[in-house]
Amino acid sequence: MRNGLLLALVLLASASPAPAQSVRAGIDAWSAGKPDEAVAIWRPLAAKGQADAAFNLGQAYKLGRGVPADLAEAQRYYEQAAKAGHLEAQTSLGLLLFQNGNRTAALRWLKAASDSGEPRAMLVYGTALFNGDGVAEDRVRAYALVSRAAAQGLAPARATLDEMNQLIPLEERQKGVAMAQRLVNSGGPSAKPTKTAPAKVAAAPAAKPPVPGTPGPAASGAFRIQLGAFGTPAAAQRLFGQLGASLRGARMTLVPSGTMTRLQAGPYATRADAAAACAALRPQPCFPVPAR
Repeated sequence: MRNGLLLALVLLASASPAPAQSVRAGIDAWSAGKPDEAVAIWRPLAAKGQADAAFNLGQAYKLGRGVPADLAEAQRYYEQAAKAGHLEAQTSLGLLLFQNGNRTAALRWLKAASDSGEPRAMLVYGTALFNGDGVAEDRVRAYALVSRAAAQGLAPARATLDEMNQLIPLEERQKGVAMAQRLVNSGGPSAKPTKTAPAKVAAAPAAKPPVPGTPGPAASGAFRIQLGAFGTPAAAQRLFGQLGASLRGARMTLVPSGTMTRLQAGPYATRADAAAACAALRPQPCFPVPAR
């Protein structure tokens, strides 16, 4: 149950002498296939504290477009934008930290974005609440958050909600729906977020083609990726089938955990390879785990 740059297109200013370049000018350069030019526009704006520019630079470093791929730099720019209240940056930072094993900081940022209604953050933080994974278990709030993410059209959230419907008693689901409605009415978490930037990461489908250059699974290795915890092995197997080619031939492993079944795939030679595989599956909740 438990991981692109989609930028709005705008017209550039005329060729006459113009004021300082804007974030949108960088967006247009990026969309025109000129990432070097986009980065050159965004960098001084980010240095002046422009959150949209910092977020876009984080995306550029994560993707390795216009600059060498550098996750440490991506994290630095995401954090700058996140501290300024940029919702997509808070979510992207939380996911990156989660994949790097810093779950405490990751959940803090994901909660902040979830509290502002960012759908990917609501899905991941809601999943953590459901599993009691790094936070106290709260299935009612988990259901409220995931249901609101699903209502905003996030496909993995709809799949997760279907699984929750099989695992959570009707009374708790009803409480979750009521909580979601209260949060919407109060403008709190689950309310539709106010966009703080013209640049936005698109919500990816549950299954998508692998990102070129992403390390694939190895014949043997010390790591796997974990894709969620399910009430039945059949539910885990369904998600594995839905992810299809995105897993690039990774083998499925079902790990019993109390009354749940954890879905893992791999193996991967290194933690970095596993983290890269998770990044290619985003926004599917995913994190590296040791292969035991």
